[in-house]
Amino acid sequence: MASSSLPVAIFSFIFLFSLAAANEVTVGGKSGDWKIPPSSSYSFTEWAQKARFKVGDFIVFRYESGKDSVLEVTKEAYNSCNTTNPLANYTDGETKVKLDRSGPFYFISGANGHCEKGQKLSLVVISPRHSAISPAPSPVEFEDGPALAPAPTSGSVRLGGGLLLGLVLALSAWF
Repeated sequence: MASSSLPVAIFSFIFLFSLAAANEVTVGGKSGDWKIPPSSSYSFTEWAQKARFKVGDFIVFRYESGKDSVLEVTKEAYNSCNTTNPLANYTDGETKVKLDRSGPFYFISGANGHCEKGQKLSLVVISPRHSAISPAPSPVEFEDGPALAPAPTSGSVRLGGGLLLGLVLALSAWF
């Protein structure tokens, strides 16, 4: 009986671990370019709304070093494309930012005039205590406090304390 439980235990462990592991996401998806969008219909923020970011994930910006940069800014600076007082300034051409807290993050291009042409990104990182599998909240609906994912429904999978319990149960099935 223990041998038939082994595949279940291994699958359970891998599944639960993969849900808790940090991700590395490249801005813009497959194209992976941090540059002025090719048309006014493309938005980095709309792209980000299709992803789910959690605390510990990394977001990667790829751009031409020396010709562009990434500025992490406040909501006000994001809305006005103000580059004068960034929270962080990245210029290396392949910037990897750790999303170390829940709530909104705002990024704009440091190149003159690029933000005004749509080279800006806002995203929301879900709170670890609200990491049920559900649609991501819209970054345009941010408040200044931590962002919380919608409340889980009865069919949702809950993580956190459930992760440890699932791991214990999976391993106990193995023995």
